[in-house]
Amino acid sequence: FHFSILLQPHLFAQHKFKLHQSLPGPEAERLSHTDVLPDVPEDIFPMVLTSATQELFECRADEDVTQNNPYKLLKKDDILHDMKARAAVSDFHPVKQTVLNYPGEELLLVFDRDFKYGQSFYLVLTEEAKQRILQPPVSTDEEEPEEESEQYVCRTPEPQQPWVSLGSELEIEEESVKDTRERLKYLVSRVRKKFGAPVNFTDRNALESKEGYIECTSYQDRNFRLIQMERNSATQAVLNLKSSATQTQRTFPRNMYTQYKPRELTEEEKENYMSSENLKNFASSIAIQQNKIMDVFFDDWQALSEGDIAFGGKADTYLKEYQSFTDLQFSKDKSISCIKWHPTISGVIAVSVTEKMSFEERINGSTKLLLNPPLILFWSFSDPINPQLRLECPDDVLSFDFCPSDPNIIIGGCMNGQIVLWDVTAHAQRLHGKRSGERRTTSMAFEEDKENEIPVLLYCAVSSIENGHKAPVTDVQWLPENFEISITGVPVENQNQICVQVVTCAPDCCVMFWDIRAPRPAAHSQAERKQKMEEKQLENPRGIPNTFKYLDLSWKPLIKVYESVAVFVNETYKQCHLNMAHTHYHYIIITRFDIYLMYKGFHESFFFNITNIRLKPLEDISTMFCVGTEDGELVYTSWKLGKDDDSGRLLSGKPSRCFIVHDSLVNTVKRSPFFKDIILTVGGWNFAVWKESVMNGPIILSPCSQKRCMVGCWSLSNPGMFFIGKEDGNIEVWDLLEKTHEPSHIQNISTASITCMKPWIISSKQHFLAVSDDFGTLHILQIPWTLRNPSSSESSVNKYFEKEVTRLMFFDKRKETMAKQKTATEAEEQKKKTLSEKTEEESLAEYESYLTLEKDILKEMGVSLQEEDKPSNEV
Repeated sequence: FHFSILLQPHLFAQHKFKLHQSLPGPEAERLSHTDVLPDVPEDIFPMVLTSATQELFECRADEDVTQNNPYKLLKKDDILHDMKARAAVSDFHPVKQTVLNYPGEELLLVFDRDFKYGQSFYLVLTEEAKQRILQPPVSTDEEEPEEESEQYVCRTPEPQQPWVSLGSELEIEEESVKDTRERLKYLVSRVRKKFGAPVNFTDRNALESKEGYIECTSYQDRNFRLIQMERNSATQAVLNLKSSATQTQRTFPRNMYTQYKPRELTEEEKENYMSSENLKNFASSIAIQQNKIMDVFFDDWQALSEGDIAFGGKADTYLKEYQSFTDLQFSKDKSISCIKWHPTISGVIAVSVTEKMSFEERINGSTKLLLNPPLILFWSFSDPINPQLRLECPDDVLSFDFCPSDPNIIIGGCMNGQIVLWDVTAHAQRLHGKRSGERRTTSMAFEEDKENEIPVLLYCAVSSIENGHKAPVTDVQWLPENFEISITGVPVENQNQICVQVVTCAPDCCVMFWDIRAPRPAAHSQAERKQKMEEKQLENPRGIPNTFKYLDLSWKPLIKVYESVAVFVNETYKQCHLNMAHTHYHYIIITRFDIYLMYKGFHESFFFNITNIRLKPLEDISTMFCVGTEDGELVYTSWKLGKDDDSGRLLSGKPSRCFIVHDSLVNTVKRSPFFKDIILTVGGWNFAVWKESVMNGPIILSPCSQKRCMVGCWSLSNPGMFFIGKEDGNIEVWDLLEKTHEPSHIQNISTASITCMKPWIISSKQHFLAVSDDFGTLHILQIPWTLRNPSSSESSVNKYFEKEVTRLMFFDKRKETMAKQKTATEAEEQKKKTLSEKTEEESLAEYESYLTLEKDILKEMGVSLQEEDKPSNEV
């Protein structure tokens, strides 16, 4: 507390110096450098360097720079690069203009250990001061005696601020030892006659006299019953004493030594040993058994560190917020519907923002929506305040994706069912951090430039409304570059190895495949096509790229899948529709090729030519995929189309499986990055883990939680870990090998519900998790080492999944056996019931025949029966 009070004048001075740097010309002249720091020379600047800056420039205190060697030369380009990368966060930002105007290539940084100028470092701002500090003037011989004649007086340093008591002297007084009573005094004397007599000490037996030995046994005195509440004890570590002996005889001491030399085998001995049966038996019995018992390639040091973390109980599992992005103009009172990291540019992330309105509010506020079109914002770690780029959308975008072959091509799905394409090639340098243009000097011009600094890019092409989805497009994904889909849904080879097809889904129970290539061109000459291209370019006043001009308002899907599946779902379950109150939720459709590929780039001529070559079908690519519906169903079906026998039309078949495990809409269907057949689904109040080859049900089903699960994603480094975003703003970390009944770690991120999560790996030491909330804020969380370092290998997690599959198969067989037993029991009971009814009917028939016979006999004998004697037919 006292230390911070002492530093406040210097911090205020440093802050004042920053203000001086930012003022315009006339005002800066009135405020000189000496007015800011009167005790500091004009050619140096005291500053504080954080530990991250010290490691970056290799100027760590008491390591790289010391009191004996306090100088460090910093390159001017490195300082400018740091200020450009971290902007206002950089420690050199207060002297930005001075560094830009510095004539030399290297600046001198001095380590001020004694805080001579108030801070731990100071930066030399001129070349003259740099030479003066590095090469101080040498004193003459005549001046040396005068300096030696001055006598140095040691003085105790006086504090600059008065002492402020915080209660520490009371603790010191309580810990000090003080006398609580007067000390006892004893007087020991001898008999007077024995004064001066010599003293003779002899051995004496204590048992001979009664006063020779007195035992003082301990007993409990009630007057002094004290309870010890606290006890201070001190220990001191000393070296262990060890006794040792030398290899010498006591009678004849001499030094002993051992001399050895390496033993080498001849070639004949080597061949004999290698071909001997004893060596073979030893290798087969001993060595192989040891390899089975112990893994020789296991890293013991890593296991030792993991054991310390596990048993110590102090493992760091806290997700630290690295950075957050929000904008009061573009994302205020809006929700983030989708997050995508840029696949090639590090530190760049894009988000789509949507209005939180119901269907009626959108109809009433349609004019406002037209004046403020929806946007996709690009954020960069280098500038946490302003977006780097804005993509204008025709309607709210619920999902978008970068093209794996060319990240400058972006596709998105809108709420009105349209598909949109953007080309950001013209602004690629800006995303890389390279800006052009000069900055104005006046404050008004600076504010105008700040408004016009963020470019707005319009979309290149949009699909037609009548041929698109009839509901909001909830997910968009590019097909991989190693194959494409024919008009019948059959995977065929992709000769150009460029991603050209897109798959989309919507709550209208329809999955569509789109091709971004132009349809087959008409028979026109090359000159005519070139003339039409030039005319289209002239008719573009807003500077929209002409990359996909041929698709604008005429783009149709290649094939439509899932129509018969929709009928099946409608008949069996419920119709899939979208609730407008939850437009920020999204649906995911996942194929088994959910991997970003390397950047190869597009060729412009490729989009305008479709060859007539018959492409080779690929049989090793599965056409099965999973899709989640709004009613909590998980449908497993194929996109391949089949011909109807009656009508001859191409229709998709019925789904292979359809499960209802979630009690609300399925908002996440994600494949594991380590196991391509493991799928995570999140919806309602629970989540489930599936195995694609075993679609009898989920292998893991979580219990229902108190708060709704909004989104989920797998960890990119730990095969058995995934993250779940909740409605109350919490993030749950689940580790399947540690716990399955509850999350391993729960952390609150926001007061609003979590809308999207997207993990990303920058480097081996930087793993990030992008999390967005319903307030329009994007949080970048840094995953700690405990969560990003896998505690178990992929084989262990795979064995766990196999055990769960075995458990599921066991329960399925048990259900089948119990069903068969139930059927057999019911059949046996029905047989017994039928047999008993048959026996009763036969007995009744025999009794009736007996009565008839009795009546006939009595009638022949002439005996008439009275009314009371007539036999009753009732049994």
